[in-house]
Formats: sequence, C-alpha cells, structure tokens
Amino acid sequence: MKVGIVGAGAVGSACFLSMVMRGSAREVVLVNRDRKRAKGVVTDVQYGTVLSPPITVRDGDYSDLVGSSVVMITAGVNEKGGGATDRSDPVGRLRLLDANAAIFQDIVPQIHQFAPDALILVVTDPPDALADIVRLLGHERVLSTGTSLDTLRFRFHLGKRLNVSASDVEALVLGEHGASEVFLWSSAQVGGRKVLDLFGESPAPQTVREEIEREVRYANITVIEGIGASQYGIGMVSARLTEMILRDEGAVIPIGCYNPTFGVTLSLPSVVGREGVRRVLEPEMSAAEQQGLQRSAEAIKAALSRLSLKESGRRTA
Repeated sequence: MKVGIVGAGAVGSACFLSMVMRGSAREVVLVNRDRKRAKGVVTDVQYGTVLSPPITVRDGDYSDLVGSSVVMITAGVNEKGGGATDRSDPVGRLRLLDANAAIFQDIVPQIHQFAPDALILVVTDPPDALADIVRLLGHERVLSTGTSLDTLRFRFHLGKRLNVSASDVEALVLGEHGASEVFLWSSAQVGGRKVLDLFGESPAPQTVREEIEREVRYANITVIEGIGASQYGIGMVSARLTEMILRDEGAVIPIGCYNPTFGVTLSLPSVVGREGVRRVLEPEMSAAEQQGLQRSAEAIKAALSRLSLKESGRRTA
C-alpha cells in the first residue's frame, strides 16, 4: 500500500507525520516543489519510524508516485497567505480558489502521468471546488476531505457542551468545507436522544447553537491566529480517510464527492472503500437544512464559474 503526498508545507508535513504514527500505509512518498524541504521533513520523521508500525518513508519526484493507490494534494496557498481569515467574509476559503486552481494546473497532470489509477484526495483549501478542478483536468478518481473535519469539530463541541464523550455524539456537517457548510441539528443525537431536546426548553438552545456553529465554522481561523496554519487536525483526518480507502473499509463518513444532482463536489454521508465512494447515504433533513445544502452547492458552483482552465482547454462553467 503506497501513498503519495504532494506538498511538504505545514499541512503536508502533518499528514505525513499522522500517516507514519498511525501506520496507515507501507510506503509514503513526499513530493515538494523544493525537494530539499521534502527531504528535510522525511529525514526528521524517519528516525521516529523506529517507534511506529513498519513503514518506508522517502522524498521523491512525481515519477516516484508510480504505483500509488492514493495521492494527497496538500500544496497551495493557505488561508493566512491568501487572505481568507476574516470571519465576516461570506466567501471564506473559496477566496483561495483562483490561486490554488492555477497551482493544481501544474500538479494534477504530473500526478496523472505517473499515477493515472491513483485516487487523488484533495486536502488543499477549498478542497471541494479543487476536487472539481482535478476532474476537469482529466483525473476522474478524486475525493476531497470535505466536511470530515467539520463533523468532528461539531461532535467535539456538542460533547463538551453536554459533558459526554464526543465519540458518542452522532452529528453531521454537510455541503461545502467552508462558510456555507450545513449543520444537521435536526438529526444530532446522543444515546438515542435528540441533542436539541437535551439542551432543554428555553431561549438558551438558539444561543448555544449559534455559539457552536461559530466555533466550528471558524475553528481554522482560531488555529491560524495561534500557530499560523490549521494543520494537525486535518493531518489526522487525512490519514484516517486514506486508511478507509486502502483497507476497503466501507466506513460511513461525510466526504467530498462529485454529486451530479448538485453539479459540484460536496459532502454527504458516504460509504468509503478502495474505489472511493461506493454510494451516498443522503440523510433526512429539515426543509431549512435542504435549502442550506442547495445554497452551499450554489456557492461552490459560483466560485467555479469564474475560472477557466488554460491547460485543459475546458471551462468550469
């Protein structure tokens, strides 16, 4: 089981470290435009592999991705560098699309040349729209990390408020990994009880809902304000998603996949295995949540409609 990671910045390095510590694959190749940086990360981490499950790590070029089952793309401009750290900005991470789509036009053809059968997992923001860019550049097997991390953040904050283990909270965030993401409050529950019922009958639940949504929606900005880049959480999530694919687990998780009904890549609960998404399990939603999901799709579609892909000769709209 061989995995490639393109990009040795903060996120790529975190994904690399998580893969090593979890023993997610038998071989991981780290590719970076400045190979010296990739070599430095590999050299640093390789000594800790003595404490990890058996794994081979190395830096490389695109040609070293041959035989990879999964290739993560983490390269690109991050929120801080791209000016996407304003909590009042409704565009959010989608503001990074122009710059990172241009970067992907260089990266994706090289991955496709050497690993045409690999499943590309887009980690770079905005991952959903960029997954559509990957498809438009000719590589059909692609997923985005989507709202996997947002869902964990939602569960974490619900568990904290209810004083229960987050692992026992059932709750979903769907749509775009970004400002338009949709919180499924109507189905959130713990031990068979609806979360909204557990909050009690008072004006407080609405206030609590708004506070939790802000904490989840802007968690990346909070992290960036502290350490400069949101990296460790997404690194752990990316490693886990890769395991689901490599091990053909049939795990169910919100993940970004192209949805013909909406015409873009967005997150819905999906059965994930070796081939990617086996099927989508569209959950029951309130009317307001359904409308929110449609608005989320429209936000991604609007961002894509402004782009043209020079190298592919195809427009995104």
